[in-house]
Amino acid sequence: MKRLCLVSVSDKTGVVPLVQELKALGFEVLSTGGTAALLRSSGLEVTDIASWTGSPEILGGRVKTLHPKVFAGILANLEDPRHREELAHIGAEPIELVVVNLYPFQQVASNPAATPHEVIENIDIGGPSLLRAAAKNHTRVTVVVDPQDYGLVLSHLKSNGGIPLSLRRTLALKAFRHTASYDAFIAGELPRFLDMPAPKLPAALAPWLSAEEEPLRYGENPHQWAVFARPRQATGFAGFRQLQGKELSYNNLMDADGAWSAVWDLPGAGVVIVKHANPCGAAVAENPEEAYRLAFSSDPVSAFGGVIAFSSPVDGPAARAVAEQFAEVVLAPEFTPEALAVFAKKKNLRVLQTPRPTGGFPRLRVVDGGLLVQQADEGFPESFRVVTRRLPSEQEKEALDLAWRMVKHVASNAIVVANHRQTLGIGGGQPSRVDACRIAVSRAQTFGHALAGAVAASDAFFPFPDGVRVLAEAGVTCIAQPGGSIRDDEVVQVADELGVSMVFTGRRHFRH
Repeated sequence: MKRLCLVSVSDKTGVVPLVQELKALGFEVLSTGGTAALLRSSGLEVTDIASWTGSPEILGGRVKTLHPKVFAGILANLEDPRHREELAHIGAEPIELVVVNLYPFQQVASNPAATPHEVIENIDIGGPSLLRAAAKNHTRVTVVVDPQDYGLVLSHLKSNGGIPLSLRRTLALKAFRHTASYDAFIAGELPRFLDMPAPKLPAALAPWLSAEEEPLRYGENPHQWAVFARPRQATGFAGFRQLQGKELSYNNLMDADGAWSAVWDLPGAGVVIVKHANPCGAAVAENPEEAYRLAFSSDPVSAFGGVIAFSSPVDGPAARAVAEQFAEVVLAPEFTPEALAVFAKKKNLRVLQTPRPTGGFPRLRVVDGGLLVQQADEGFPESFRVVTRRLPSEQEKEALDLAWRMVKHVASNAIVVANHRQTLGIGGGQPSRVDACRIAVSRAQTFGHALAGAVAASDAFFPFPDGVRVLAEAGVTCIAQPGGSIRDDEVVQVADELGVSMVFTGRRHFRH
C-alpha cells in the first residue's frame, strides 16, 4: 500500500531534511502553498494537495486542505470495511503521517504595528482541523506538531518501519494541547483588535495549556504530588537554567520565584534571601559580596537553608561568602567561572542562572472549583506625599525606597524596618498590624541592629496609631504607608507628637 504523508508547516525549521528522509523511506508527500514551494526549491518532489483532491485552493488560500478526501484519508478506520469502501468510492487513500504547525498568530498579535486584518489572516483554520483529526485517529495516524520531534519520529520509522502506539498517543496529546493553547491565545488577544473588552482568563492560561510537565518529587509535603509546567520557550523566572545541584523541589521553586521577583525590585547590586516564601533579608551594596553579607546579617538564623537571589553577576568573593553557610538555592543572571568552581565543591547546592524579568504575567490562584486571576503587583509610585511636619532626610528617603520595595514581597500584614543599605527587621503574615510592627522590631533587636534613625514601611494603612508608637519607641524616625484609613488624621497626629516623619505612597501592597 502506498504510504502517504501530509506536510504543511508555517515554521519551516527542519522540514527539508525531514522530507528528504521520508522520501528515502518511500513516502509520497502531499503538501500545500509555501511548504510545497520550499520543498521543490530544495529538489524534492511533492504532490500538491490541490492536484490530489482535484480541488484548487480558493479564497486566496483560506481553503486548501478542508476537503473530504483529505479528512477521510486521515480519519478512516481501516479495520472497518465500510470505511475502506467509502474511501474507495471517493477516490481517497489513507494518510499515515500528518506534519503540521500553525499560522504564527501569537507572534503577529504581539507586534505593536499589527493590524486587525493581519491578525485575522493569521488565524489558522485548516491546520488545527488537520491536527485534531490526526490526533483523534492516533491508533493509526501519527501527528507531529513540533519540529523538535522530527528526529524521534524518523528514528522509529528507520528502525521499526513505523511509529509505536505509545509514541502516537504522546504526540496526539501534544497536538491537542497545542491547539487548545492556540485557541486560547486567539480568545485572549483578538478582542483588543476588535475594540472589545479582552477576557482575562484565556490569555492567562494559554502558555500553560501546551506546557511540558516536569514531575517533581512531591508538593509542599511528601504526600502531595506536583509537577512544574513551563513552555519550552519559557520566559521570566521559568526560563531559568539549572547549572548544578540536586533536583529542584516544589518548595525550592516557590521560594526561588519569590526571591527572583523581589531582588529585581532592588536598585544596583541587590541580594534577597527568602525562607518559606518570605524575605528574611535584603540589601544593596557596591558589589555582590557586600550585598550578600548585609542581607545575611539582617537575620542570620532565618537565612539558614534559604534561597539566595542576586540581581548582579556572582563573582568569586560572593560565591565564597555564600559557601560559608548552608543554602538550598542560589540564583543570579550570571556566574563567573571562579564562582562556579567554588559552588562545585558544594554538590547539593542548586545553582540557577535566571533571565531578567519580562513582566506582564498575570497571577493565578486556585480556589476550590475555580481560579482567581489578577494583574501582577508591579511598579512603584513616582513620588511620596509627606503628611507630617517633619520632613524625611535624604538618607531616610533612600532607606524608605529600600523598605518600600521590599514590603510588597512580605506576606500581609507586613512591616519592614530598614536603613539605606539593608533590611533590619521584617514582620509579616500577621492578622494584626501592630503585631507585625512588634515582630519587625524584635527581629532587629535580636540581631543587634541599631534602630535609631531607621525607617519602616507598611504594606497597608495603619488602622490605629499603636503600630506607629511601637516603631517610634524602638527608634524608627520615618514611616511609609499607603494611607487611606478613616483614622489617618489621628495616626499622623501621633507621628507628629513622636517626631516621626511619615509619607503616604497612595498604593497598597497586600500579599496573601
